[in-house]
Amino acid sequence: MLTFLCAMQCPRIRRVPARLPALWRAIGVRGAVALAAFTMAPLTAADVARPNLVVFVTDDHSRLDSTVYGSTDVKTPNMERLAKAGLVFDRAFVASPSCAPSRGAMLTGLMPARNGAEPNHSKPRAEIRKLPAYLQAQGYEVVAFGKVSHYQHTVDYGFDHFAHDTFHDDVAVSAAIAWLKARRSAKPLALFVGTNWPHVPWPQTGEGYTADAVRVPVNHVDTAVTREMRARYYAAIGRMDTELGEVYDAANAVLGLNTFFLTTSDHGAQWPFGKWTLYENGIRTPMIAVWPGHLKAGTRTDAMVSWIDLLPTLVDLAGGPAPREIDGRSFAGVLRGETTQHRDRIFTTHSGDGRYNIYPSRSVRTTDWKYIRNLHPEYYFTTHVDLARSDDGAAYFRSWEQKAKTDPHAAAVVARYHQRAAEELYDLRVDPFELKNLAAEPPQAARLAMLRGEVDAWMKAQGDEGKTFNVPRLPTDADRDRPPAAPAGKKKK
Repeated sequence: MLTFLCAMQCPRIRRVPARLPALWRAIGVRGAVALAAFTMAPLTAADVARPNLVVFVTDDHSRLDSTVYGSTDVKTPNMERLAKAGLVFDRAFVASPSCAPSRGAMLTGLMPARNGAEPNHSKPRAEIRKLPAYLQAQGYEVVAFGKVSHYQHTVDYGFDHFAHDTFHDDVAVSAAIAWLKARRSAKPLALFVGTNWPHVPWPQTGEGYTADAVRVPVNHVDTAVTREMRARYYAAIGRMDTELGEVYDAANAVLGLNTFFLTTSDHGAQWPFGKWTLYENGIRTPMIAVWPGHLKAGTRTDAMVSWIDLLPTLVDLAGGPAPREIDGRSFAGVLRGETTQHRDRIFTTHSGDGRYNIYPSRSVRTTDWKYIRNLHPEYYFTTHVDLARSDDGAAYFRSWEQKAKTDPHAAAVVARYHQRAAEELYDLRVDPFELKNLAAEPPQAARLAMLRGEVDAWMKAQGDEGKTFNVPRLPTDADRDRPPAAPAGKKKK
């Protein structure tokens, strides 16, 4: 009934749903409105204006691997479609470059040290208020399908309904669309849909992408196995992009024009110098927002925003008060075109991922510069890329190690992957892949000291103790390159 009345009252909605009961078609608009006066409270302006919220979260997708952000060898037509209809964020960042702490930050508005989800697979503390509670207080039904939180952590976040949150539960998107089409609630909806793509394992073939046509990034090693795996990664991106288009179309068809739609990724892809690192390919994420009539179509913004800002932004759009005592700040003003700026600093943190990765680091990023502090440079850096299954990256990384025996570039890349300086400083204007560390350069001493001090102050304010959450691997360990034993009956990731 509410859907019917909205169609009559809201000037943005021109179509009455075809599935209205025969009764309403028989008595007509005036009769329906008259009868509604006896059965429900009249719609207020706030009810009509309040947007539905749909957030589509992708998994391990590097920003540069899409046509929207400049790629010429992987195609993302649905991302392009959203970009033409809405606002592209060129400087969006996650709080942490692994799944659980990144998603925990999004769903609490708090950085990992403050919410308790620091290493991967950890959860925010139970007493912390989560995003669903804020939106439910504004009258929203809040629903999650797929990987929105970190897999089966979803139950701890207080969603009204959730489903298909296990590892690569790839029916999640189709299930979300079917649920949406069958929904009858009169409440405004906040729907979160998480695809598992392009998280590993990638498809077994390139699905149209070929090894000879892919572009190997300058900070990687060009081998035949790398190219084959990159084609498979592109295939996974293609699946992600298809699912994005399906959810976007379903949201438009069912919810109408007054729907705020946002897509973004939890961090960069599972490639060296991406996921599990504070380099740009790890923390800088794609983000596109669409809201017809409210956002100017086909526009881009350089405003720096963080994933911790998503919670207060969604609450703001829902008409709620600004949450207190969180780290995030609403960027609704950027969305509405009221400002072109948001943050002047982005702080990020990484703590580790079980026995696969024990390498805590912190960073601050300004408009043009990045400072990274590796809290324990004496540790030996490893990840699933070099320690897990062949399909996770071990196969191509072995080819890098083999090439490194005779190729100086490959040798330098492999060495840099495993061991890093205590401090790193990059001029992102001329070094977007962060290849030349300027921390030891005398002309940068003042800048280094300033950014070092900012990270010190930020860690203190956060209560960030810089903990190491597992037994580290050391360069001198005989078994430093040995994969950890997987718990019986459990997925490695």
